[in-house]
Amino acid sequence: MSSNLAKNLLVELFVEELPPKALKKLGESFAASIFESLNSDELVSDESIFETFATPRRLAVLVSKVNDISPPKKITAKLMPAAIGLDANGNPTPALIKKLISTCGYNEEADFKDIVKARVAKEHDGKTDVLFHTDIAQGKPLSICLQYALDEALVKLPIPKVMTYQINDGWESVNFVRPAHGLVALHGTQVVPTTVLGLSAGNSTQGHRFEAKNATITIQSADSYAQQLADEGAVIASFAARKAEIVRQLTAAAAKENLTPIDDDALLDEVTALVELPNVLLGQFEQEFLEVPQECLILTMKANQKYFPLLDANGKLTHKFLIVSNIKPADPSKVIGGNERVVRPRLADAKFFFDQDRKKTLESRIDGLAKVVYHNKLGSQGERNARVVAIAKAIAEQINPSLTAKAIQAARLSKVDLLTDMVGEFPELQGIMGRYYAQHEGLDDDVAFAIEDHYKPRFAGDDLPRHQVGVIVALADKLETLVGLFSIGEKPTGDKDPFALRRQALGIIRMLIDAALPLSLNAVMEIAFSQFVPDPSARAAVKEFCYDRLSVNLRDQGASAQEVDAVLSLTPELLSEVPARLAAVRSFASLVEAPALAAANKRVGNILKKVEGELTTEVNANLLQEPAEKALADALTTVKPKADQLFESGDYTASLQALAVLKAPVDAFFDNVMVNADNVDLRNNRLALLNQLHQAMNRVADLSKLAS
Repeated sequence: MSSNLAKNLLVELFVEELPPKALKKLGESFAASIFESLNSDELVSDESIFETFATPRRLAVLVSKVNDISPPKKITAKLMPAAIGLDANGNPTPALIKKLISTCGYNEEADFKDIVKARVAKEHDGKTDVLFHTDIAQGKPLSICLQYALDEALVKLPIPKVMTYQINDGWESVNFVRPAHGLVALHGTQVVPTTVLGLSAGNSTQGHRFEAKNATITIQSADSYAQQLADEGAVIASFAARKAEIVRQLTAAAAKENLTPIDDDALLDEVTALVELPNVLLGQFEQEFLEVPQECLILTMKANQKYFPLLDANGKLTHKFLIVSNIKPADPSKVIGGNERVVRPRLADAKFFFDQDRKKTLESRIDGLAKVVYHNKLGSQGERNARVVAIAKAIAEQINPSLTAKAIQAARLSKVDLLTDMVGEFPELQGIMGRYYAQHEGLDDDVAFAIEDHYKPRFAGDDLPRHQVGVIVALADKLETLVGLFSIGEKPTGDKDPFALRRQALGIIRMLIDAALPLSLNAVMEIAFSQFVPDPSARAAVKEFCYDRLSVNLRDQGASAQEVDAVLSLTPELLSEVPARLAAVRSFASLVEAPALAAANKRVGNILKKVEGELTTEVNANLLQEPAEKALADALTTVKPKADQLFESGDYTASLQALAVLKAPVDAFFDNVMVNADNVDLRNNRLALLNQLHQAMNRVADLSKLAS
């Protein structure tokens, strides 16, 4: 590879406005795909890097140190066994000549004796001597490699929706995310001849629609691209740089008002994808709109207008907001005024919905749930609501009977805000609006917050419901969903989980553990199953599914597969005990005695599995003959009560650590005692001793799972 020909390469595809929510991924994919393709052709070195550019009207990449031709490549082709390809004098046989013509592209007039001498080698493949043909393929020029890279990059683009349009000849149609109007391909200062989407590469592009100094910008070299676009085209080409500039302007503009812009990275990415030259301006609306719940106003400003609402020091919404404009007029008042006029009807709609919704009580809407289909096999939302109420009632009676009435009321009202105008317009506000309407009616705060919180936890890391009533209703809601759908055979398969049952199961698990509920998994499952007529296999399937989700979650949190398996193989009923058991296992595993005890435990388990009939833990001291079995029995007599006492008190770590002293007597037992003695009474007594040991060691977790 001739390093003196390595220059920076620029590729830009100029298009009509790209979908903003997809722009970041489109830009990253376009740049990475071109770089990877050039790398596979060995046109770049280990020192080469690439920079991504993406604006509403362009996708581009700048790759450093790109050579103008790929290096030559050695090509080896397997021909045939040497005994068939060469005669006794080492000359090519007709079979070999025919193979060279068909496989390696030689013509019939070639001097095959010279070809064999120069390019055919004999190698042993482990069985026999085989002939191989070796040739040197000349390097491919950058134009060919880049053409392939461009074609591949377009195929790999994560395009949300393709459109078909005619190219300039008026006859041919192409498919792409948006109509493309220009292609730049510069290797240093030289145009690389390539074509794509009916466009031929050149060195000119377009700047900002309104702010550019020149309508057309001639790019002098690959290196000058970003600077020329900024200076002549009024375009910040880098997505990351444009985003950083928006953040800087938002922060500065908010600071002038002693306020803070709302933190929303998805909105920030979307706005970055809508502008090429960001200009942050301050707008405001009438303070009367602040009577509407701030979540409604924030959502309508973000979702519909792409504004950044401003919050005060207490996190409360103010009547001011920030606009990210794509133009920089000398007098921004018209831009600000236009945006204020546009947002006003949106806020007025939100206020109208809020006012109208409050004219009806939540209770008066309950009957309407019967008209909303939940699932064709599980009935309406009304029927579902009745099941959730019954499950919540049963759970409350078990964990805190004094909250039963509140839990029933919260469960009854938990879904009725789905019938309100506000939630109809903004589905993201379900639960939140129910809480506001409940508070407006003067309902107890436990009930109101439970209506909002019963959707929690909505995702990994989300908060749990704030109060116990919310936990009860959230648990009931998720149990009804999980058990109900499993009851009709709607289980997740592979990557498909249309009803988000994995998330529902994880929510149930988190509440049982993090809220330290004194309820077993079996108990809450049975409460939920009482509301259905499930397939007989559904109970086992749901339980297995929940333990599988718990296992995945614990491993995601850093526990090893062995540690998780040790704890969950006992299927502990109270999931609230799992963290303490897992911590105990991790602590035990760090002891020097742990490997030997885990291995011994595994050995004991294997011995006991082979025993036919019922095992006992009653050891007859008179039948203990060998010093090693007497020592083990004595050690167990001392250690087991202490370990059991610690276990019963919930100190699982100390309980397991107390077993460490058993290492020496256990090792001595297996070294010196024959378990399967000929004498039946002796054998059964030793098996009872091992069974006692096994039970003592496996109360917290199955320690055999720690054995390597």
